[in-house]
Amino acid sequence: MVIDHKLNSFADGDALAAALASTVAERLGTACKERGSAVLAVSGGTTPARYFKALSHKRLPWTNITITLIDERYVPPTSDRSNEKLVRELLLQNEAADANFVGLYNPAPNVEQGAKLASEAIGRLGRPFDVSVLGMGNDGHTASFFPGGDHLAAAIAPDQTAPVLPMQAEGAGEPRLTLTLPMIAGSRFVALHIEGAAKKEVLDAALGEGSALDMPIRAVLRYEPIELEIFWAP
Repeated sequence: MVIDHKLNSFADGDALAAALASTVAERLGTACKERGSAVLAVSGGTTPARYFKALSHKRLPWTNITITLIDERYVPPTSDRSNEKLVRELLLQNEAADANFVGLYNPAPNVEQGAKLASEAIGRLGRPFDVSVLGMGNDGHTASFFPGGDHLAAAIAPDQTAPVLPMQAEGAGEPRLTLTLPMIAGSRFVALHIEGAAKKEVLDAALGEGSALDMPIRAVLRYEPIELEIFWAP
């Protein structure tokens, strides 16, 4: 299998963050001009912090832009483990303070019911999203597509119709909510944001042969059709 996605390499994380923020801003601006609104799905973790800050300063019609999450730990937004809290503190600031936000967490009795409520909220945003920005773990997971996840096969099925599914896995910590593969990879533009030599080695392995159940990022890399670019810095 030959997979050929554009690889954008940068000297350092600051240069990557600036370029990714500019690329995302351009895509969102174009979407607003052409269709009147835009939807951006973002990931959590430590890697996005610099590009979140850079994107928050971009002059865009933020009142017409909705930001949502690729995945979320099933914890309230007051928790330091919450992706929603991260996005509110780093991205929904400055110019981007006027953006709309739709999170995944809701105080349902359990994560399964939480996933159904999140699916309803995400479903109201419409398809396709304009931009989705993914990260990747050293185990080859992306979103909350964890190897060994209890709903992994369903979440990465190309014909999955549910926008959001619950996910529990040994390496995931808390139960999670995740957008499904078609919601993410079906976006008009997908960026994979990774940093460090170790992540580049994982990516190279993922681009080779093997099961997507072992390295779930493969499900995204192999999705067709997809417009995906990789943003990497050592």
